[in-house]
Amino acid sequence: MTVLRVGNFSGFYGDRFDALREMLTGGELDVLTGDYLAELTMLILARDRLKDPSTGYARTFLRQLEDCLGLAHERGVRIVTNAGGLHPAGLAGRVREVAERLGIPVRVAHVEGDDLTASHPGALAAHAYLGGFGIAECLRAGADIVVTGRVTDAALVTGPAAAHFGWGPDAHDALAGAVVAGHVLECGTQATGGNYAFFQEGDVRRPGFPLAEIHADGSSVVTKHPGTGGLVDVGTVTAQLLYETGGGRYAGPDVTARLDTVRLSHDGPDRVRIEGVRGEAPPPELKVGLNRLGGFRNEVVFVLTGLDVEAKARLVRDQLTEALAKSPPDEVRWELVRTDRADAGTEEAASALLRLVVRDPDERVVGRALGGAAVELALASYPGFHVLSPPEKGAPYGVFEDVYVPQGAVGHVAVLHDGRRVPVPPPQDTQALAAVPEPDLPDALPSGPIRRAPLGLVAGARSGDKGGNANVGVWARTDDAWRWLAHALTVERFRQLIPESRDLPVTRHVLPNLRALNFVVEGILGAGVAARHRFDPQAKALGEWLRSRHLDIPEALL
Repeated sequence: MTVLRVGNFSGFYGDRFDALREMLTGGELDVLTGDYLAELTMLILARDRLKDPSTGYARTFLRQLEDCLGLAHERGVRIVTNAGGLHPAGLAGRVREVAERLGIPVRVAHVEGDDLTASHPGALAAHAYLGGFGIAECLRAGADIVVTGRVTDAALVTGPAAAHFGWGPDAHDALAGAVVAGHVLECGTQATGGNYAFFQEGDVRRPGFPLAEIHADGSSVVTKHPGTGGLVDVGTVTAQLLYETGGGRYAGPDVTARLDTVRLSHDGPDRVRIEGVRGEAPPPELKVGLNRLGGFRNEVVFVLTGLDVEAKARLVRDQLTEALAKSPPDEVRWELVRTDRADAGTEEAASALLRLVVRDPDERVVGRALGGAAVELALASYPGFHVLSPPEKGAPYGVFEDVYVPQGAVGHVAVLHDGRRVPVPPPQDTQALAAVPEPDLPDALPSGPIRRAPLGLVAGARSGDKGGNANVGVWARTDDAWRWLAHALTVERFRQLIPESRDLPVTRHVLPNLRALNFVVEGILGAGVAARHRFDPQAKALGEWLRSRHLDIPEALL
């Protein structure tokens, strides 16, 4: 077989339940991958494990498998998933129980070694991001289902590809191509029109899940099953390539993929070819994601209706500040959101929202103390006083951070379907990560008439989170738009358009092959998504906010 067809049926814990069946019945496949893990998911699973040490995995996968295991076996489709979370051995055992109960002979293997929690006191979960060669070992030994814990999202694709094509650790270019394909597939329908800046160009009400036809040299074609919703074009693939990445080098445990070498081209309806990807030796260290309890948080949202909104906000803020003075929380954040309109036709349209968020190590400070102080104002504050919902007791919040350990410090093990344990050695060839040389910019667009207009009329964007940092990838759809964008959207202009970034480190990465700029904003998300530092804690809509901002755009592009 010269082509390996790898599909995706899950982009996160909670994704479309029927996707596994849809992918198995929609067309030909060799491997199906399910990605369930994110930084926040690891914290959720860690809390599950605290309540019941036998859990810590994505239970949804078991229910999906009960419905579809027979189909997968009948069609000869192998399944590779990181649904094992914090307990891959436990989930593998449960999968065997399901298979035995259903009378379906499947071989189940798993990968372990990522759990470093014991060596990080105070962490609820500490897991290294493993590569794909443990998965490859399991598949080469004949596994039908491979369950992993924390591997990189792309490893779910590089593992099957390495097993199928016989790639070794030194096949850097081929591995890098598979990493790029895996990164496109990992978020499911984000590659087929979901969350897409130009969503109105296709029917994206129910996008089909993506698949990649991977070749022996690592090149691939991204597509979807015939007749499924959504769209696959150079734009949807570009958007996903920029998602949660940074510069020209995209580091992983098996290989560093050079994103600045990626070439995309139209290959027919709903088909995009990815080729030209170059790879380099991976870094000598592995990333480890640490989740720990940061303390407790609470919030109250006050509704301010009609006239004198600013004065009403000042009044309630002064009242609560005085009420909490005896035991002030460590962190207090107020935000007034002016959703109100003058002479509004509905009460809701006449109302603004004043959001108070507090954090403290002591649950009582953010719980009963805040709730009591807010409730006592019900008849003693601004006219029209009410809140969106009554204050609740304080809720714990998590903090995420990255640390790094040597590649050889992790006991990466493939546990085969027959129980044999095969150690997976670290790569012998490594290379410290460094920024790529700044590429030349295209010639600037000739001067001409300009018009004040939203950036989104000429550029797409997609944004996301990595710990406390956010990235915003912005791409142009034509060569002329790229000639303008590359010169117009500087770091200084980005800071002007996104005021939250003005006092933060912002790095701009230029990717000419993709006609794209990728901005990394350090610290804008505080201690990560679980800390809920800002209104949009995962920066999902930061790119759309940027696209809505107005600047001077050449009329020739509009």
